[in-house]
Amino acid sequence: MFSGFPPETEQYFLDLRFHNHITWFHETHERYLRDVQQHFYEFIEDMLPALTEIDPQMEQRPYKVLARIRRDTRFTKDKTPYRDHLWIWFHRAGESREDSLGYWFEYGVSSLSWGLGSWGECKPMMELFRREIEAHPARVSGIISSCNLPQRHLVAFGDTWKRLEVPPGVPDHLRCWYTAKRIGIEQTRPDWEAVTSRRILQLVREDYQTLSPIYKLLIGMSDEAQSDKQERKRT
Repeated sequence: MFSGFPPETEQYFLDLRFHNHITWFHETHERYLRDVQQHFYEFIEDMLPALTEIDPQMEQRPYKVLARIRRDTRFTKDKTPYRDHLWIWFHRAGESREDSLGYWFEYGVSSLSWGLGSWGECKPMMELFRREIEAHPARVSGIISSCNLPQRHLVAFGDTWKRLEVPPGVPDHLRCWYTAKRIGIEQTRPDWEAVTSRRILQLVREDYQTLSPIYKLLIGMSDEAQSDKQERKRT
């Protein structure tokens, strides 16, 4: 059972920041498994019942949703091999990461965040989402409003299509949603003091549940996009 991330988790990340090389990591691998991976796995396992209520198709294998601590340095100037943080990406089983919609949680030396979003731009899903906004702006607005995002300190973020023409029927408060390249909604006041106790699990779970109406709306768009894709293949 998850009881919080102990001080040893942060200390391992801090030590790794200053000893970021393969030899040190292999020498301290048992420490990584005990002080880091085990606690992330416990967090995942205790969070899954709430997530499978939102979507029964959620991936349930911890190693499939926890990021690798080893970085992919092939396409970056920063060649340090390991991260000083880890993230969890709760998404549907069998989906590629680039095309997935999901909930995330990230924790490390200087990072604590969680929320809902799409990993990539998910263009087919976003196109259907824009059509839904055009056709049923009141429905979309009602779903977003029902989540009371400001009350929970949840804020939408992300790049927008600068040259995308917004139809006149789209209300002003939906324009940023209409022009979004991808969906991202983040907790802007993460409680650092809660990290070392089970309370962090409760806070994240409550935000995930708060965001579930938006998740269900968007996952419906994703399902429809996949159905359209399969239909085009058959024809």
